[in-house]
Amino acid sequence: MKQLFLCLILFQLSALCFAQRLPAADSAVITKHQLTANGQRFSYTAEAGTQPVWDDKGKVLATVQYTYYTRDNVVDLARRPLLISFNGGPGSASVWMELAYTGPKLLNIDDEGYPLQPYGVKDNPHSVLDLADIVYVNPVNTGYSRILDEKADRSTFFGTNADIRYLAEWLNTFVTRHNRWSSPKYLIGESYGTTRVSGLALELQNAQWMYLNGVMLVSPTELGIAREGAVEKALRLPYFAATAWYHKKLSADLQGRSLESLLEEVEKYTLDILLPAIARGYSISAADKERIVQQMAAYSALPVNVVRQNNLDISTSLFWKELRRNDGFTIGRLDSRYLGIDMREAGERPDYNAELTSWLHSFTPAINYYFWNELNYKTDVKYNMFGSVHPWDSTNDRTGFNLRQAMAANPYLQLMVQSGYFDGATDYFNAKYNMWQMDPSGKLAARMRFKAYKSGHMMYLRKDDLIQATNDIRQFITDSLPKDNQAAKYE
Repeated sequence: MKQLFLCLILFQLSALCFAQRLPAADSAVITKHQLTANGQRFSYTAEAGTQPVWDDKGKVLATVQYTYYTRDNVVDLARRPLLISFNGGPGSASVWMELAYTGPKLLNIDDEGYPLQPYGVKDNPHSVLDLADIVYVNPVNTGYSRILDEKADRSTFFGTNADIRYLAEWLNTFVTRHNRWSSPKYLIGESYGTTRVSGLALELQNAQWMYLNGVMLVSPTELGIAREGAVEKALRLPYFAATAWYHKKLSADLQGRSLESLLEEVEKYTLDILLPAIARGYSISAADKERIVQQMAAYSALPVNVVRQNNLDISTSLFWKELRRNDGFTIGRLDSRYLGIDMREAGERPDYNAELTSWLHSFTPAINYYFWNELNYKTDVKYNMFGSVHPWDSTNDRTGFNLRQAMAANPYLQLMVQSGYFDGATDYFNAKYNMWQMDPSGKLAARMRFKAYKSGHMMYLRKDDLIQATNDIRQFITDSLPKDNQAAKYE
């Protein structure tokens, strides 16, 4: 009997420990802070909390964790923009933009984005909190967000369209709870987060009757816009040229040019010569093919034989391995400024992503320190930098065209795309291609803008680009705010 009693106690303790590893479904911790950003000194409030995800019968299925920053002493919320921020993955937390881009704190890194010790955070003098309130949202299984009902259907959360549907419903509740329906609203997403916010723009309009003023895509994915065969192969070349320029691997005449001037030439070559040549396959003459081989090698700084032997089809993974092979290095995927060291110099792809290990090195201790010590958000739940969201249903992705539809239906809605020249995963030229294909008629082109920076996927890690990119956000918000009593209509 005594043994049975002890087993029961141990079982209860085990259950209690397990419960402590799950977040509260609905909670908020409020802290007060001060910041100098964009030359202004002001007080602000941070709300770190969780908000439930319910099923259609009101049962709690999961909780989504968020951090909500508001500038104090704002009298008129109807004039105060709200910036709703998502990161990507899918399965990635919001930590990246919260602690390195738009938020009130920056992690401790050098001016190029490399980790420094001691780990931690400091004030962000470039935060856009001077102009807009910000909420960072962690979808289910990222950050501190979790599924709470073990019987919940994972397909409710883990899929391109499922993700958009439940987050739109969640945002409706958040905006209502915080009295922000009258505020101008903006979505910003990075990487897969661009797929998410592109789909949300239309879902919020059609299912939640919530209309936006702007969408910002940081290092966008393909957004469901097909590019196969010759198009997919050809569009890589401008990224190759940009990265070769950064590593000083080009011939003297090309290396001596400004990056922007060089890329203008390479983009034109890609569309006018390389794309149709690849499309022609073996029907192209040997002489024409050899001229293109030579030019591709010149722009990419790859050996001529590598280009020739791959029939003008150079994969990005081969490029990351080959560009600095003779120096004993690989280059990064998401940011090709970063260097890696493989076990063997031979091979066709790097052993690991040099940039991602560097980022996790600095972001992971910073976010854990920040929530515990500065936001007073104390929990035994692990902060998932990357959480399990598999299997992920990626079918029926029309998010790019959904964003276009949202813009067509909402004359207020504007778009800004931000890309790093040295991003090899979601490269800048494919980001341009997205815009061209989303609106082939050009009728919405006046409401689209494109910005590029001399860095990679997270362009804001480089100090000079952080300054420029946050200023671009401020300008975009300012430009997209309608004048008082300006009607949302086409003339």
